[in-house]
Amino acid sequence: MNIQIFGTKKCFDTKKAERWFKERGIRYQMIDMKEKGMSAGEFNSVRQSVGGIGNMINEGSKDKDTLTLMKYLSDSDREEKLFENQHIIRTPIVRNGKKATVGFCPEVWSEWE
Repeated sequence: MNIQIFGTKKCFDTKKAERWFKERGIRYQMIDMKEKGMSAGEFNSVRQSVGGIGNMINEGSKDKDTLTLMKYLSDSDREEKLFENQHIIRTPIVRNGKKATVGFCPEVWSEWE
């Protein structure tokens, strides 16, 4: 397995995901989205794997202006805006090759083992 966890240091679900993989002895790579973020290829791979950007948006984000704007944009513009503003993506994003999950999903991760 080639696990990547995209998240932030202050996100409790990201910490829970790290703990879940650590307890099972599964190696992973942690990427802090505040420091680095996702590349365009990673973003597109995750978007396709989780069924679109609607499943990636964190509706509870503090950036209410961007969330409101996202509702009125066309699909292609929404993708571009979400890529530019990755701080409104729900975390953690856990990737295993072409597979990905958004949020804390241990039931899916256990199928990857």
